[in-house]
Amino acid sequence: MQRRSVMLLQKVIKNFIHYLTITNKSSETIKSYNSDLTTFESFLEQKFNGPAYLKEIQACDIEDYLYYLKQKNLTTSSRSRNLYTLRSLWNFAYKNKLCDWNIAMSVEPIKIQRKERTFLSLEEVTLLIASIEHPLIEVVVQTLFYTGMRISECLNLKLTDVDFDGNIIKILNGKGGKDRNIPINKNLLPILQDYIKNYRLTIDSDYFFATEKSGHLSAPYVNRVLSDTVKKLGWKKHVSAHILRHSFASNLIKNGVNLVYVQKLLGHSNLKVTSIYTHANMEDLNESINVL
Repeated sequence: MQRRSVMLLQKVIKNFIHYLTITNKSSETIKSYNSDLTTFESFLEQKFNGPAYLKEIQACDIEDYLYYLKQKNLTTSSRSRNLYTLRSLWNFAYKNKLCDWNIAMSVEPIKIQRKERTFLSLEEVTLLIASIEHPLIEVVVQTLFYTGMRISECLNLKLTDVDFDGNIIKILNGKGGKDRNIPINKNLLPILQDYIKNYRLTIDSDYFFATEKSGHLSAPYVNRVLSDTVKKLGWKKHVSAHILRHSFASNLIKNGVNLVYVQKLLGHSNLKVTSIYTHANMEDLNESINVL
């Protein structure tokens, strides 16, 4: 271990990423943190015209970095995530006596303008699915909508994770390293059974969703097919795999499902995060006011 006075930022980042790995943080979390910190390190190397040392970095350097990200047209949520990443790094450094205090905590939080989340109605989802010309992507989209899984969770499913006897899909090491079980929707069950029986037989792969050529399926490809389908339908709204997760949650809540149950199905650790799916349109408000 290098002495604190000469500790390179690069070394601190390396130690931090190692810490995240041994504490079983998800691969997506580690990838995100590593990407944010690599960009931050590169920014400081340019600013300092050489390698950055931990003791040299001040709060104003972090503020300059966040302004740099703003100039690069990153959204407020992305910049806020970067600040959170830096706070986590300095918290790690402080706990390991690599610095005297967490300088990132003195940086003003970035206010995020919350936008109403886009989601699809059941009728729109039905039309979308019927318009997808790729059979495998059609099954993936149905799975995303009927389970609320993240696209990474869906495409990382192994054959052994789908238990038809127990009627359960097992999400292992999801976001935050958490496991959860999702009951298989009665509409989805025959779709998945048909997929395994008639499509999946000749494919040699451990992944549940896989092509014969690669033995896997990528998220960008799924989103590209969705985008092409939406254009074909003439829709103006943006639809991605993550919008299907929004749609799953929003339609459950709209149909009276308890927010705590939705939280558990989505794998949220905080109920506040789940509450963003409680949309209120004029039709709902009219129905509510006329209950009296």
